[in-house]
Amino acid sequence: MQDKKIAILQSNYIPWKGYFDLINKVDEFIFYDDVQYTKNDWRNRNLIKTKDGLLWLSIPIETKGHISEQRKIKDVKTANNYWRKKHWTSIKNNYAKTPYFKEYKDIFEPLYLEDDEKYLSQINYKFILEINKILSIDTPISYSSNYILEGGKTERLINLCKQAGATEYISGPAAKNYINKELFNKANIKLTWMNYSGYKEYPQLYPPFIHNVSVLDLIFNCGKNSFNFIKGRNNGTY
Repeated sequence: MQDKKIAILQSNYIPWKGYFDLINKVDEFIFYDDVQYTKNDWRNRNLIKTKDGLLWLSIPIETKGHISEQRKIKDVKTANNYWRKKHWTSIKNNYAKTPYFKEYKDIFEPLYLEDDEKYLSQINYKFILEINKILSIDTPISYSSNYILEGGKTERLINLCKQAGATEYISGPAAKNYINKELFNKANIKLTWMNYSGYKEYPQLYPPFIHNVSVLDLIFNCGKNSFNFIKGRNNGTY
């Protein structure tokens, strides 16, 4: 069987560069969209840099009383579209002076001001797809809801890997808290932990330098050279 690496992760809003580093390392990237939506997480918000420090850009989520906590990510809708103009104005005001803002303005402005998508997962997908194009990442993206999921946390991941034909699963380090490595060994699927250290700094407005901001910061500052700064491994490992 041909080797195939996959990653399974919830969709994030305009994610940081490490998210795209992970996408680039695998043969298929699966949005884990049929798990429970978590509030105050990266699903609907991210950080940009401003002269006054870090600024959260948060997409308002439709509330449904007490049952809102039980919604799957794929079912979450935005509360309104007012956030679009607000976010774009913040991005424009804080990145207009970067070297490559004008070059990429026409890609991102329509995503904010002309799109009317209500489902959060689809909003995230559209941004990630365009950012992948800018970074020359061509990894196919699929959805966990298109697969059959059964069992506990680790079993569900293994079942996804099997259905996707994966021989290796690359996981974010936070999952070490719950993933059962022995179950992956028994399934004959290699389990690898992503290492998000070792990224090079790039020219960035408003010092000091901060790594964990939206990848838009990297793109507007570095343009076509952005991909050179998401390849964070110094020794060829993950």
